[in-house]
Amino acid sequence: MSTPFPFTAVVGQDDLRLALLLNAVSPAVGGVLVRGEKGTAKSTAVRALSALMPEVDVVAGCRFSCAPAAPDPACPDGPHEVGAGVQRPARMVELPVGASEDRLVGALDIERALAEGVKAFEPGLLADAHRGILYVDEVNLLHDHLVDLLLDAAAMGASYVEREGVSVRHAARFLLVGTMNPEEGELRPQLLDRFGLTVEVAASREPDQRVEVVRRRLAYDDDPDGFAGRWADEETSVRARIVAARKLLPSVVLGDGPLRQIAATCAAFEVDGMRADIVMARTATTLAAWAGRTEVLAEDVRQAALLALPHRRRRNPFDAPGLDEDKLDETLEEFGGGDGSNGSGGSDDSGDSGDEDPDPDGPDGGGGQPPQEGPDSGTDDGSSESSGEVPAQGEPSESGQAPSPGAGEQAPVRAAEPFRTKVLSVPGLGEGAAGRRSRARTEHGRTTGARRPQGALTKLHLAATVQAAAPHQRARGRSGPGLVVRRDDLRQATREGREGNLVLFVVDASGSMAARQRMSAVKGAVLSLLLDAYQRRDKVGLVTFRGSTGEVALPPTSSVDAAAVRLESLPTGGRTPLAAGLLRAHDVLRVERLRDPARRALMVVVTDGRATGGPEPVNLAGRAARLFAADGVASVVVDCESGPVRLGLAGQLAGELGGTAVTLDELRADSIAGLVRDVQGNSRRAA
Repeated sequence: MSTPFPFTAVVGQDDLRLALLLNAVSPAVGGVLVRGEKGTAKSTAVRALSALMPEVDVVAGCRFSCAPAAPDPACPDGPHEVGAGVQRPARMVELPVGASEDRLVGALDIERALAEGVKAFEPGLLADAHRGILYVDEVNLLHDHLVDLLLDAAAMGASYVEREGVSVRHAARFLLVGTMNPEEGELRPQLLDRFGLTVEVAASREPDQRVEVVRRRLAYDDDPDGFAGRWADEETSVRARIVAARKLLPSVVLGDGPLRQIAATCAAFEVDGMRADIVMARTATTLAAWAGRTEVLAEDVRQAALLALPHRRRRNPFDAPGLDEDKLDETLEEFGGGDGSNGSGGSDDSGDSGDEDPDPDGPDGGGGQPPQEGPDSGTDDGSSESSGEVPAQGEPSESGQAPSPGAGEQAPVRAAEPFRTKVLSVPGLGEGAAGRRSRARTEHGRTTGARRPQGALTKLHLAATVQAAAPHQRARGRSGPGLVVRRDDLRQATREGREGNLVLFVVDASGSMAARQRMSAVKGAVLSLLLDAYQRRDKVGLVTFRGSTGEVALPPTSSVDAAAVRLESLPTGGRTPLAAGLLRAHDVLRVERLRDPARRALMVVVTDGRATGGPEPVNLAGRAARLFAADGVASVVVDCESGPVRLGLAGQLAGELGGTAVTLDELRADSIAGLVRDVQGNSRRAA
């Protein structure tokens, strides 16, 4: 096993280190969600934490890591006698994004259950992570049903596996850590709420800090063992501090004053539910124990709010997480109970052993940094994740800055208020990633039939299995009441649910759209469709065309809010190269079919249908549109034409695409009865 990068050698990232250490002291805090751009030491810090976790006592031979002093009475490997056990290091278990449900929660051997009446259970990753760390990298890309199972287990401290009336329960208490890059998509608000703390990380822009990151990373790569040895004393010190804080935690008192501040803060920021109050209380208590105090102060409440509330403030996917610190300070001052100021003035109640190092030991510290030349306030750790700068998502694409001659570029227009749209779906039955848009064969959903299993049996179709085995009972010598079942009799249930699609927006940003002041309404419509795509777990892409070319403003991504940012800054002006926009969209879909062949596409063209760019623009646009019809791509044209005289060009374009056309008004959910039926009907005719 390779030597991990030392936790205490991470440069800066104080909030990240503090949040991880608080959960190491008290897993009841509820875990950590780490959000940040690529190359910001997210994975490195999490993996380094495992080396600081104290060893755990376990029952010898128990696959579920039962504590020998208080074994789980429902342990599948039990019952266990209370007594001495063995020590082992706390585990850090990584959950791959592509893991199956059985790999996460464990699997029952259905074949043995039917044929032998034996409840045979193979533990999953939740059992392996019990009393350790469960780490999910790119948690925002994990399938929703797996996230639900994961967070339910974290909340209840137990995992339940049920298959065809056979159930198993085992303890599953672990420190849950998820990392994600918001550029690749967001978690649903209700899932964000299930993480106790959230930390935003970003790469440092200070040259000195970046130099220290590179210096430490190169030193680690040259000699991992030697580098880790130089930080061994700091690692030992932090490990001992975690143990001391765990022992002190039961003695910490959360007085009425801090508790009132917690309740007032959650109410002031209009946080839904009561989970935030509970998490803040646990976090403030743990902060006091980490600082070596037995009483919670206002500074603990403030730090707890900064860690526990920002991700619970989001009301829609386009809201950036964050907290108004001035409002926080006003609330804490208004409801202060007189037991401490909002500053970090130290612990004047019981200065036991936590104030030896003023900088790292307070509630903002992450463990001792060595008295070396490395700065202590950087935001990168020199991990393998460290990479170059990331361009801001809100900047318009450079290729769109040169409008055609004679047509000046106009400033971006703000989007109109979004609205609820009617459901657009792809016809037929797909097999893509789980979502909420189009019909598909999925692991979850209503049972529609049965088939022979391909590989391990996961979803038994009991009636079909019995039906297959019944005719052979006499030949198999059945003599008792039981059914003689063989491998060939087993049937896998086939299920139908919903899949997520690739929704590719092709938006006309030419002068003809801006001249009539329609771009605000157009952006509002696209924003509404983006909200719908977010709720239905789609990938989205954005192609725009104006001047003389079409350009990919946003390659297909799961980050719907990134598409909204690009849309908001979209400039307009110039001619209308409709054919160029369609051809660019065709290239995008071709590449995506190679990259993700199971995910079906829905193209949404937002235009008035005019084509004025290049020679024979109308004929070229028609030929480009017929490429989509030949490929069977489901498409919708949102007709943006307005005024008393309408040419109906968008309708003609929809006919060439083999799709359907709707106006901006008809796009609203309460205005377009039968739109899904029209989309599907036209797509079938095109096929």
